Amino acid sequence: MALYTSNTEALTPDERGALVTKPVEALSVAYAVGTRTVTSSTVFEVPILDSDVTVGAVVEGAEITPSDATFTALRIAPAKFAGLTIISRELFNDSDPSAADQIGKSIARQIAKGVDMALFNSLSAPNPAGFASLADISTVEAPVTYANLDPFEDALSISEANGGRVTHWVTGASNALEIAKLKEATGSNRGLLNPDLAVDGRRTLLGRPIVVSPHVPADVVYGVSKEDFLVIERQDTTLDVDKSAYFSSDRIGVRGTMRVGFAMPVPERHVRIQNAAA
Repeated sequence: MALYTSNTEALTPDERGALVTKPVEALSVAYAVGTRTVTSSTVFEVPILDSDVTVGAVVEGAEITPSDATFTALRIAPAKFAGLTIISRELFNDSDPSAADQIGKSIARQIAKGVDMALFNSLSAPNPAGFASLADISTVEAPVTYANLDPFEDALSISEANGGRVTHWVTGASNALEIAKLKEATGSNRGLLNPDLAVDGRRTLLGRPIVVSPHVPADVVYGVSKEDFLVIERQDTTLDVDKSAYFSSDRIGVRGTMRVGFAMPVPERHVRIQNAAA
């Protein structure tokens, strides 16, 4: 829906927020490989099970000794990603397609970019902490030049040993191309990767899709366990159009905001495969 002066006020806050939320969810790799969780709280608490209830065999009719499961809480405060631009009233009213609509899409693209940059790089606050900031993430050292898929087999095994299950591989385009060119034998033209026939152009590595992101550092591949990676989204996403702040110059402000955080309750279930040259 185009955002003109005549219809902007008719949209509810939730409808305006969806103009940012939906494109971000479609564009961001974080949403593709993580589990979306929506909250209305400033701080979201993820319970982490430290110890299980004690279970054992008992004689029929005997008393069962009670025990307690113990938990700690991982507290995540979603960070605010925001963009603001100012356009003339004439451009706002007369353009087709709507300038405000296009700006809203641009803001959504930049928010998606900011979310993924934070996820795969160690950025300073107020950016949320992502995979690069995990001190306890599992690691596998890969050779300077890949010769086989052994590092990825190692990654699957390490994740499984920690109770995880790698569902996606995420890496940069050049690294993905290097891996895609691996052949099953010297002199063979058959690649080691399997094409995903359900999605045109997508490849799978050991049954898991490869997701390419320009925001993953060179020579790094992340093995992500989707169930163990929460993308925490606040409900107060907005796209606001304001005609009063720039009244004296007859201009209009368009602002988009979205709050997103990441939670990896058990970091060891995710794996960073790092090329020895990195």
